[in-house]
Amino acid sequence: MSQSIHDRSAVLLTTRPMHAPDWLSSWWTSFGPPQVTADPDMAVQQALKAHPRLILIDACGESAWSELALAACRRLKRDAYTGIVPVFMIVPPALFASAFAAGADEVVREDGDADEALARIGAMLRRSDRDTDVHPSTRLPGAREIEAELERRVHRGEKFAACYADLDFFKEFNDRYGYHHGDQVIRLVARILHDVVKGLCGEEGFVGHIGGDDFLYTIPLAAVARVCDDVVHVFDELIPLQYSEQDRRLGYFFGKDRRGQLHRVPLMTLSVGVVTNQRRHFSRGTEVSELATEMKSYAKTLPGSVWAVDRRRDEPAALATASGAGAATDRHATRSRGRA
Repeated sequence: MSQSIHDRSAVLLTTRPMHAPDWLSSWWTSFGPPQVTADPDMAVQQALKAHPRLILIDACGESAWSELALAACRRLKRDAYTGIVPVFMIVPPALFASAFAAGADEVVREDGDADEALARIGAMLRRSDRDTDVHPSTRLPGAREIEAELERRVHRGEKFAACYADLDFFKEFNDRYGYHHGDQVIRLVARILHDVVKGLCGEEGFVGHIGGDDFLYTIPLAAVARVCDDVVHVFDELIPLQYSEQDRRLGYFFGKDRRGQLHRVPLMTLSVGVVTNQRRHFSRGTEVSELATEMKSYAKTLPGSVWAVDRRRDEPAALATASGAGAATDRHATRSRGRA
C-alpha cells in the first residue's frame, strides 16, 4: 500500500522553460523538478511510462504552438491510462475556454494572479488525490488512504483497533450469479461497514476498501465488541437475500471445484481479523496492516461469520526464542467471535 516512486513526479510541456512564470518556477522547486520537454509526443510517452502526479502544459507562445499544446491535452485525456492524470494549463486569455474544452482539469491565464494560480494548482491536486484513491465501485477510500489512516492512528498514540474484513465463498457466488451480482454484494458490504462504523463511532471511525472483497476499518478500542458484533449480525441478516429462494432455503448450492467436481458451497460469511495496540506497540502503519492480514487469515479458518481479536502481547526476543513452537501455537488462543 506504499506510494509509487512516481507519485510526486511531474511533466512540463513548454517551449519556454527558461521564461516560465515566476510562480511556476518557485512551485516546482518545492514540488520536485519536472521532466521538461517541448515535444508533445515525448510528453505523452513520459505520461504513459511514469504515470506522473501532474502534467503542466504551457500553451503560451505562437498560435501554432498553442494548437499543438491543446492537441496534446486532448490526446492525454482520451487515453484511459493517462486520462486520470490531472492536466494544468497556462494559456493566453483567448484560449481559456478552449483549454477546458480540450479536457484540462484546471486552467489559468498567463497574465493572471500568481497567488490564484498557486491556489488553483493546489486545489486541483487535492481533488485528483481524493478522486484517484477512491474505489470506483464503493466510493470508499482506497489503499493509499488506508495506509495514511493507519499511520495517523499509530503516531497519535491513542488506543485503536484495525479490522480487516474479507468475504468467504465470494468467488463461488460470483461464478454462479455473475459479476454484476457480485458487484452488488461488494457494494452491500461497503454500505454495512460504513453505516455500522459511522453510526456507532462517527468521525472516530474510518472505512476503506482495499480491493475486491477486502475491506479495512479502524475504530476506537472501546468500540470493538459493539461494532464487530453489529457488522457480522447485519451481514448475516442481509446476505442470504442476495441468493435465489432455492439456494437461500437450502443454505448452499452445488458448485464445481478446479477439477470440475461438484461440491456444496455454503452461503457467504464474513471473516474479520482485529488488531489492537492495547498489548502491542506499533511504530509504523505497515506493521498494523501485516498483523491484520494475519488475523484475517486466521478468522477465515473458523466457521460462520466471525471476528477474531489478536490478544498476544509484545514479548522480549529472548523470551520468544525460549518459548519456541509453543508460543506460535498459543498466539491465537484467545479470540472473540461474532454471531454466526
